[in-house]
Amino acid sequence: MTNPTTILQLATTTTTSKRLKRHHLTTEDDRHQSLLPGIPDHIAQLCLSLVPPSLLYSVCHSWRRLIYSPSFPPFLSLYALFSPTDTESQPHLSNSVEFCSFDPISCKWQLLPAPPAAPPLRFLFRHPSFIPRKLPIQSVAASGNLVVLAATDDNFLPALSQPLVFNSLSKKWARGPPLPAPRRWCAAGTTRGAVYVASGIGSHYNTDVARSVEKWDLTNQWQRGWIWEKMGKLKDGKFSRDAIEAVGWRGKLCMVNVKGDAAKEGIIYHVEKDSWEEMPEGMLAGWRGPAAAMEEETIYVVDESKGSLKKYDHVKDAWVEMVENEMLKGAQQVVAAGGRVCVLCADGARITVVDVASPPPARQWVVHVPSGFQVVAVHILPRLSHSDFRSK
Repeated sequence: MTNPTTILQLATTTTTSKRLKRHHLTTEDDRHQSLLPGIPDHIAQLCLSLVPPSLLYSVCHSWRRLIYSPSFPPFLSLYALFSPTDTESQPHLSNSVEFCSFDPISCKWQLLPAPPAAPPLRFLFRHPSFIPRKLPIQSVAASGNLVVLAATDDNFLPALSQPLVFNSLSKKWARGPPLPAPRRWCAAGTTRGAVYVASGIGSHYNTDVARSVEKWDLTNQWQRGWIWEKMGKLKDGKFSRDAIEAVGWRGKLCMVNVKGDAAKEGIIYHVEKDSWEEMPEGMLAGWRGPAAAMEEETIYVVDESKGSLKKYDHVKDAWVEMVENEMLKGAQQVVAAGGRVCVLCADGARITVVDVASPPPARQWVVHVPSGFQVVAVHILPRLSHSDFRSK
């Protein structure tokens, strides 16, 4: 499949909507319109695939349909887990989660299909005993899939015995292989199409679980051959204290055991060697907030106290500042793809996008979350497809 094109090519801001809407593209008559008069549609598709999707969207309905068809190279979109904010008047919604996608071309949020109903999902996101913090729901993006890995249920136990997997192109949910030891508050990350889960807590603290590392290769045929493999253990259980991001970078997984400015330990897992080593001193010193890697080549981190976005220079073992912005202070999460770094802001109501591929100063804009919701987690994946396009 052709690589997805760049994210957020059209708009610099979005309008805020009170309701999430499902996407409707065209009328029945529009479906019979040729892409380019006098040229077979399969040839026209090859020609139009060279044009930015934002331009095709603005020309006519048939081209607009084309960019969402399964056969057209997909552009990148934001995917998010939403939680309602008005929980005082609607307490039954306090721990409900919605899965949504933001289309950067139409500038609209769309609901994803509901995940499997059995067994029912019971994610505990808020609890009166933990007023100052929210309980994490851990998810990753891997091989074109949104993967929900770990959460806490209403009995303070692991909420998932097996991952939930949403494929953005097929628009279908599936369940991943059962976890050998279901857990929460673990380290989770991806590299080279595989998902890794390390450490964490099950129904209670267990040293074996806190030191364990499991790998699940999603590049195997869809659902067939999906298994968890045991990998080299951690030396201790210090990474079971919080929800940890394991950042895939150059065939390695990099992670620290504490978020923010607090004193922390950093380790790196070598995929090919199946071994762990200490994080370089300069990398650890500058890891002062959420981090992500662009195409697994360049690591970006947000210094959440200063509000600055930095990238890692592995040759000098140092961090280089890209931009500084008040909106980046207290950042909750960072994701990167297609030349853009997307930062989930402290209030959970905005996602700041930084174009790190453009010449300095880096262009920045904001994607607003629909009112009444806040973002729990954000990811970048290929856009949702629509199957109503047929080539002639």
